[in-house]
Amino acid sequence: SLAVAAAKTDEILTPEMKKAGDSVVLMNLKLDDEKVYDFKDAMAQYDKVTAGMRAGEIIAAYAIDGGGLIEAVVKMCLGNGLGFAFNDEAPLSAAPIYGSLVLELAEGVDPGKYGLQIGTVTADGIFTHKGESVAMDEVLAAYEGRLEKVYKTVVPDTTPIGETPLVKGDHQVYISNSGNKKPRVFIPVFPGTNCEYDTARAFRMAGAEPDVFVLRNLTGKDILESIDEMDRRIRNAQILMFSGGFSAGDEPEGSGKFIATVFSNEKLKEATMDLLKNRDGLALGICNGFQALIKLGLVPYGEIKNLTDKDPTLTYNTIGRHASCMVQTRVVSTKSPWLSAVEPGDIHSIAISHGEGRFMADQETLERLAANGQIATQYVDLSGNPTMDIRYNPNGSLWAIEGITSPDGRVLGKMGHTERRGDQVAKNIPGNKDQKLFASGVAYFG
Repeated sequence: SLAVAAAKTDEILTPEMKKAGDSVVLMNLKLDDEKVYDFKDAMAQYDKVTAGMRAGEIIAAYAIDGGGLIEAVVKMCLGNGLGFAFNDEAPLSAAPIYGSLVLELAEGVDPGKYGLQIGTVTADGIFTHKGESVAMDEVLAAYEGRLEKVYKTVVPDTTPIGETPLVKGDHQVYISNSGNKKPRVFIPVFPGTNCEYDTARAFRMAGAEPDVFVLRNLTGKDILESIDEMDRRIRNAQILMFSGGFSAGDEPEGSGKFIATVFSNEKLKEATMDLLKNRDGLALGICNGFQALIKLGLVPYGEIKNLTDKDPTLTYNTIGRHASCMVQTRVVSTKSPWLSAVEPGDIHSIAISHGEGRFMADQETLERLAANGQIATQYVDLSGNPTMDIRYNPNGSLWAIEGITSPDGRVLGKMGHTERRGDQVAKNIPGNKDQKLFASGVAYFG
């Protein structure tokens, strides 16, 4: 992910994000003669840092770990393509004191207030100390290239991408007649689900009422009772939400299958289809939730059905391991109520975190999805073009597909974690991070 960020530096980072000249200090924690922390002093230091952040005096921070001071400074610089000029007295060879902080200070702040000044930020992407210098390209190559033979970061892919014309939906069609101004969102939690809190928060901030329920599976009786309870809650909801995570550890034989197996139960299947077909309901699945939707058939078909090996699927990333970074996605079609507040062609910066996000389908299916306006979003490069370049399409999805919908748009599945955003989240990452996804879903019932 550092390589992706560095590749973007000169093209899309704002001058503010590449600001040079800021002082950087090391705030070391105190250890006694037996190398034990002075916890009272540590808490006082952390309280001071918290106050400094709130006052705008501290604009970046990094906790020291095994690589010590050099690692901390380098990692802080790489993402935005910054360099660093170390002071001669910076303790580069000192053993790391875990939990100590490297702090970048705002202009005009006295370094002595927070610790030992170790140097200043530069805009040239070069690291210097006592007359010696190392360029960022060298540092990045050393950092990422060491395990390239084992953990690939470069996977060439020249697979052609078909035509995906932008489609603008007629949102007058999508006005719910439920009359519920504050829709209820049912969020089932399975063993391994880990995004329910962020998802519930996103819906709550958008004006919905999240209803989170944890599936109990210690005994057969627990499972049956949970299914009955989920059936009741779905019938009392206007939105069904499958949030991200690793349900059942992504077993058996692939992610999302546990959720799909549970919702293949006849009661839950009937309740889900009643929500979507008879009660003007919506459904959304993100990451693990997208995997569940596609294994159920809710995307791209809009119904729970038995699938064959010819149906679309999500499989292992081309690099064969988990990918976690920020990507740019382009809105292709706004036929879905979930995308009613954005325009075709809009680009957003979204977090991804998955091991099985590569969308696969045969050529006929891909062409049909494009023709129907069911390709909702695509991974794009810095010019806004869909791409197979792993720096921008980290899982290798065919036609760079990041999200698809059901034929009527009521069901949306996507890999990117739209819920992972906030005023203080990923502040150094450029781009618009608000897809208005949850607000759109809530507005559908307004």
